[in-house]
Amino acid sequence: MRLTSLLTTLARRGRILLALGGLALLTGCNLDFWTMKGHQSTIAVDGPVAKSQLNVFLVTCWVTLVIFIIVGSVLAYATYKFRARSEADEQAVPPEQGHGNPLIELGLIGASVLALVIIAVPTLKSITYTADVPAEEKANAYEVNAYGYQWWFKFEYPAEQIAGSGQLVSANELVIPAGRPVHINLRGMDVIHSFWVPKLAGKVDMIPNRGNFLWLKADAPGYFWGQCAEYCGDSHAVMRFRVIALGPKDFNNWLNAQTAPAREVAKVASTDQPKAQFAAYRSDWKRNEAGWSPQFELNPLESWKAHQEPDAKHEDTALIAKGRALFQSKTCFSCHVVRGHMVGGSGAYPELTHVGARTTIAGGLLENNAEQLARWISHPDVVKPGNKMYVNGYLANNIKLTPDDVSALVAYLSSLK
Repeated sequence: MRLTSLLTTLARRGRILLALGGLALLTGCNLDFWTMKGHQSTIAVDGPVAKSQLNVFLVTCWVTLVIFIIVGSVLAYATYKFRARSEADEQAVPPEQGHGNPLIELGLIGASVLALVIIAVPTLKSITYTADVPAEEKANAYEVNAYGYQWWFKFEYPAEQIAGSGQLVSANELVIPAGRPVHINLRGMDVIHSFWVPKLAGKVDMIPNRGNFLWLKADAPGYFWGQCAEYCGDSHAVMRFRVIALGPKDFNNWLNAQTAPAREVAKVASTDQPKAQFAAYRSDWKRNEAGWSPQFELNPLESWKAHQEPDAKHEDTALIAKGRALFQSKTCFSCHVVRGHMVGGSGAYPELTHVGARTTIAGGLLENNAEQLARWISHPDVVKPGNKMYVNGYLANNIKLTPDDVSALVAYLSSLK
């Protein structure tokens, strides 16, 4: 009997080790996984709201660890002390059962209440702190409106008014001032979404016909990953966004650039022809294939800053002009706003006035470079199944694009810095 028990224990431990080994292989021995410092870590945080929530989590972990050690130790002691030492012990009639010791039972109740109090104090403190911008910082708070659509995010800046166009609007990349509290009004425009930037703040739902909000603050300039955390349809898993925190000077420069009309490239002569090297992009993309370059992952904030400046030396002005004409003839302007270039657009679709200055496209899913932009324009249904650009645009209007059309549209959209 003892041998059987020993073999069972060894087998159980073997399965645990095998499972841990498999987990290591599945994560590719990724250092970020084991150190918990990945893009969407809730442990390595960079803002006071996230730090307050992390503190509640850590207190809960320490309390439950103490309980685990005490209960585990008592269980191990009882298991060892009262184990069956022979076959006779195993076949013996169980002793008469008692009703326990009142002092022990009252002590356990008291210990449980104490544990709950220890957890409740920082929890209530964090709930109060994270509910809204603290009173002493409200005067300095910056306000943003965030709208959740299937499957992208729209951001409005009420304080930044554009003559004849209303508020400054961006898509999928929320740029905020670092070191300053930001009050974000949340709205769901179709189904329930959930706004989540793990390193800066916890999840808050975006519910249709019901106002909601949160606040956050970035301790220093940085680039932060966010996503929808509430199942919202076919492409919920790829509904992402970014938060870029900038210092005061960089933030003001960004506002000045964003409130300006769409960039105009140099005029081209009617005899100019597009350059041949812009003519072809990959067409063999697979579903769920990664859309990021190694360079972007090394320093995303620097990559974002590099996107703000146009690469005028390498632009094909003839191809850009062709892309601009195609943008209108293919009725893209009926959904997307490009301020200063053409009248049209709808608030239910991303504004593209300065789309070339963003680091991401396709709802934060792909890096904003020529190859990935061509991938998105050519195969929106494969990149993000069920998206409205494909259903309400390509299918409804029977839009067909040749490889040359895609190249021209890529050149035009990339020029919109």
